[in-house]
Amino acid sequence: MGASSGIGREVAIMLRQRGWTVGVAARRIDRLSDFEVAAQIDITADAAPQQLSALIERLGGMDLYFHASGVGRQNRELHEDIELQTVNTNGMGFVRMVGAAWHYMASHGGGHIAVISSIAGTKGLGPAPSYSATKALQNTYIQALEQLSNSRNLPIRFTDIRPGFVDTDLLSGSHKYPLLMDKEVVARSIMGALERRCHIQVIDYRWRIITALWRRIPRWLWRKLKL
Repeated sequence: MGASSGIGREVAIMLRQRGWTVGVAARRIDRLSDFEVAAQIDITADAAPQQLSALIERLGGMDLYFHASGVGRQNRELHEDIELQTVNTNGMGFVRMVGAAWHYMASHGGGHIAVISSIAGTKGLGPAPSYSATKALQNTYIQALEQLSNSRNLPIRFTDIRPGFVDTDLLSGSHKYPLLMDKEVVARSIMGALERRCHIQVIDYRWRIITALWRRIPRWLWRKLKL
């Protein structure tokens, strides 16, 4: 889900190269023409879960659901339209589609749900309030579904992938981002995390160090930082 560009597209290509039967979906279906099984799905639409079900039926089943759909922009002026679009996509859309995948796997013998969240969910980031907040939601939601699945003895595995800044269309623009990573390198790291069935994978080692330090900064100091 979200294979029209960036990390989602790279992972879809690598899965196909490794012998997977891959079905891809995105809002911009014109960018999916080189995949055999594709669907136009807007995760913010009420009909999206039914469209996912139709795609799964075309594939003959689903063992892995990979969610890479998302938006994110710096919003230092706190423009309402940016904040609400981000919440609608990264919050409502995320819950809608991951929930649909969970219901399918709960009734079809289990599977693996993997999502692209972000290191931005580690702390509330002033330059991108709704983005960091929705990424924290995603982190917590996956953790909750993992506990729910275990309590019901459902064989559903979860992988929360938390990249740092990746050189994709999402980050194009005038803003400069530190430690920017190549999307193909990130996709290879993600493939390793999927194969190892990691619970949480922060990409890369530099961001693992940074986020570990972030967690140790007390709230009184964090709110005084100028990012």
